[in-house]
Amino acid sequence: MKPPFASLRFAPAAVEVERRADGAQVLRSPQPLQPYARCLGEHLERWAREAPERTFLAERAGAGWRRLTYGAALAEARAIGAALLARGLSAERPAMVLSDNAIDHALLMLGAMHVGVPMAPISPAYSLMSKDYAKVKAIAGLLQPGLVYAADGAKFAGVLGAVDFGGAEIVLGANPPAGLKATAFADLRQAPGADVDKAYAAVGPDTVAKFLFTSGSTGEPKGVINTQRMLCSNQQAIAQVWPFLAETPPVIVDWLPWNHTFGANHNFNMVLRNGGTLYIDDGKPVPGLIEKTVANLREVSPTIYFNVPRGFDALIPFLEKDAALRKNFFRDLQMIFYAAAALPQNLWEKLEDLSVQERGKRTVMVSAWGATETAPMVTTVHFEIDRAGVIGLPAPGTEVKLVPNENKLELRVRGPNVTPGYWKRADLTQAAFDEEGFYRIGDAGRFADPQEPAKGIEFDGRIAEDFKLMSGVWVHVGAIRVKALAALAPVAQDIVVTGHDREEAGFLVFANPPGCRALCPDLPADAPLEQVLADARVVARLKEGMAKLKLEGGGSSTYATRALLMAEPPSIDANEITDKGYINQRAVLSRRAALVARLYAEPRDAAVISI
Repeated sequence: MKPPFASLRFAPAAVEVERRADGAQVLRSPQPLQPYARCLGEHLERWAREAPERTFLAERAGAGWRRLTYGAALAEARAIGAALLARGLSAERPAMVLSDNAIDHALLMLGAMHVGVPMAPISPAYSLMSKDYAKVKAIAGLLQPGLVYAADGAKFAGVLGAVDFGGAEIVLGANPPAGLKATAFADLRQAPGADVDKAYAAVGPDTVAKFLFTSGSTGEPKGVINTQRMLCSNQQAIAQVWPFLAETPPVIVDWLPWNHTFGANHNFNMVLRNGGTLYIDDGKPVPGLIEKTVANLREVSPTIYFNVPRGFDALIPFLEKDAALRKNFFRDLQMIFYAAAALPQNLWEKLEDLSVQERGKRTVMVSAWGATETAPMVTTVHFEIDRAGVIGLPAPGTEVKLVPNENKLELRVRGPNVTPGYWKRADLTQAAFDEEGFYRIGDAGRFADPQEPAKGIEFDGRIAEDFKLMSGVWVHVGAIRVKALAALAPVAQDIVVTGHDREEAGFLVFANPPGCRALCPDLPADAPLEQVLADARVVARLKEGMAKLKLEGGGSSTYATRALLMAEPPSIDANEITDKGYINQRAVLSRRAALVARLYAEPRDAAVISI
């Protein structure tokens, strides 16, 4: 028998189910949504009043931390808000941020929202990893920003010189490039006066707080309108299902980018709503940067740890071998939370084992589900679960409609947390909602136990990703991908499933370079990756994992008979991957169509690994 979970106070697990004659079902929480804040600024003002000296934000500064208290954050936000008002910024001339999470980024965000000026944080990868800046150009053309901010002018010199921002004021934290007219961030302050108070009083539930950009499968950036109602109602719902947040202000160490709804609307706003402390993690789950995350977690023990599956995959080896890190990580930890993609069960079990090893009991592990368009939480786990895949129950105030679609149940959403639409794209807005006003999120779900709906919903993949083999059998991409990632470890970093209108399913495998090299310890450290991937030991491990999937049973739709190992990582320019590490299946299949053809070519290509 497994050790028990650590105790944590949750709202009761309950759901109301309305069953309709057409087969659709509408799920609701029996707990009504309680009144919520007019705007996020009310939370900042509350904690600046009640706990002015408490650390709100901290970021690395040499060997120590630069800290910002709630009292200082409010004063800074009001000063920056005054500067934005003086510049005439508005929804038609918003503030645009190009750089990573940082205290100054947060102050600009808080100052803008305090006076009703929308913010548009843009993925730094669009500026730093892109070669053509196409997405930044498209976003700037749509927004027509009045101000563009980057923390480091030298680091962002390429995009600042290549993109026409329409005469927007350029604000830089440091290192202005020669010849570029720019304002220093330190100068973006002026004494707040009556205008700030008047503007703050005018901010209401319908005020646009920010624009967050998603690309979808087409690669064309869409500006999702995020209102204060969306953000504040969502935080109220979180507080109601996780009442322990009011008992212990959350302390989190978090790298998740603020240009995404998970890191910003869920995590940053949760800290602000509950008077917690956010340590801005300057690491990421990639070689060379995960070490920074590890160093931060050696110093700070979070009460909740948020990450995406790829982040846990990168962190777990350090937790397994470093006793001091493991002790500090679990010392104050109340809960582990994953989202953004399905967590392979082998990672879930490793985290449980580490928790039991360190503290003699299992740390509560949960997930949630939503989208940029839903602020983001739609469903959330507020009860104990013992395996990955369960995404919880509808949050208070939110309705989830399950609509039969082919062989699945399509999930649709309605509630105060749902976007009013896409900025300046009425066509996209109209297509996104059904006749009852439910947002078509594009995901599928199923009951974990159809006889007991209160046990939660399981994520059942993307509607558009699933396909049929020539036999007519459906391949459920999400399910096979998660199982394959576990079976093919440590060779596979990610997997794209192929086989549309073919006899057999196949895998395009994005290689995990450190994992593959670990299988070949006698090869030189600088051996070309292509050489490593062709090594017999790597090939044998991949074949072993593929054979294991087949032996699990379930038929031809649950395993692949062929695979190609790819040395080229997914391209952000081609929209193959987000900076959170989520793979766009459709974009990869389109861009790498030649590899798909090679995978199925006869006679069999020598590079194709088959069972």
